[in-house]
Amino acid sequence: MLSGLWQTFAMRSAHLGALWLLAALPAADASDWPQFLGPTRDGVYAGNDLGETWPKEGPPIVWQKTVGQGFSGPVVAAGKLVLFHRLGDREVVECLEAASGKALWSFGYATGYHDQIAGEDHGPRATPAIAGGKVFTFGAEGKLHCLTLASGERAWAVDTRADYGAREGFFGFGCSPLIEGSAALLNLGGLPGAGIVALGAENGKLLWKATDDEASYSSPIVAPLENQRVALFLTRAGLVGLEPASGAIRFTFPWRSRMHASVNAATPVVVDDLVFLSASYQTGAVLLRARGAKLETVWSGDDVLSNHYGTSVHWNGYLFGFDGRQEQGPRLRCVELRTGKIRWTQEGLGAGSLLVTPTRLLALLESGLLLAIAKDPDRFRETGRAQLLGSGVRACPALADGRLYARGAGRLVCVDLRKR
Repeated sequence: MLSGLWQTFAMRSAHLGALWLLAALPAADASDWPQFLGPTRDGVYAGNDLGETWPKEGPPIVWQKTVGQGFSGPVVAAGKLVLFHRLGDREVVECLEAASGKALWSFGYATGYHDQIAGEDHGPRATPAIAGGKVFTFGAEGKLHCLTLASGERAWAVDTRADYGAREGFFGFGCSPLIEGSAALLNLGGLPGAGIVALGAENGKLLWKATDDEASYSSPIVAPLENQRVALFLTRAGLVGLEPASGAIRFTFPWRSRMHASVNAATPVVVDDLVFLSASYQTGAVLLRARGAKLETVWSGDDVLSNHYGTSVHWNGYLFGFDGRQEQGPRLRCVELRTGKIRWTQEGLGAGSLLVTPTRLLALLESGLLLAIAKDPDRFRETGRAQLLGSGVRACPALADGRLYARGAGRLVCVDLRKR
């Protein structure tokens, strides 16, 4: 786990002061959804503008658009929506007016990526990030681009396979970039010693690198643990906690399936000093407590809440998430965070993505069905439903200014969930 750490110590030290002396990128507006899993990267929407009920025919569709291939979720900031998809032999970044769907600009580049396993969708997997007036995208072939949000002009680009020996994995590259201060953090899987990298958000230059771990399909999160910000990466080998400024490894925790044909895909969930990890393929879930450079296991098991690709969400001491592999019919569950006790299980929904709002949960299912679910730890209680899209929905939705942006196979829809 620590291979490459000491070789790069001198390089990290040189960059340490420069990284944190640079001004932090401006914080996103509370109504924005500028990155994977939202402003705080935990699926939580803090706005108080959502309605309590929906019309019988479902919430109104404001606009919709035909889109290309890919599982990359939409992101929204400063009234602009960014869509990353594949059209023909090009990966394309499009910027739209979020309220109307009006096209503002487009940027594209050639790609030859082909999904050798599923063989159906060859588009980008990673959700873009918007920060500091820039857009960061990571394509299925490992090309990282930084564009200006205002015009779509390319600021810089990095070919991570050529520059860092990044390994493609089963389904191409899939880490959604995380912007922390003036660094872009990636679960990369490069060699030597570039399993995790931090690149300068302003210029794409290497700030630090760490581990020889292969990349997973889990995107990182930075969260405070014991009053210290820690970057948490669930690589193919397990959890790695690093100092985001230097890349110094604080702790590791092995967590992966014994099967070679497996992936870690869910993002770690952090609550206070607790870290929840989950994976499928007979791996299961574990709750860890951070104690300095050590991690204590609170509970673990493969029969509680084993996430395949959807990240669980937390509310008021409870986890809500999909348990079981996508192709085998997962079930939705509510679990006590601190004990692992299953409070309820709802079968028959399939896989999907979850969001937490002030009043209820929203579940966008792979079937294209949007469900409103009460935040009730005692029983599953549906409070609304609407068929927004056809089957094959894998991208995480965005929720900004009271509007839900959902992407499915060939279509992007904007749905108005605001109070009437």
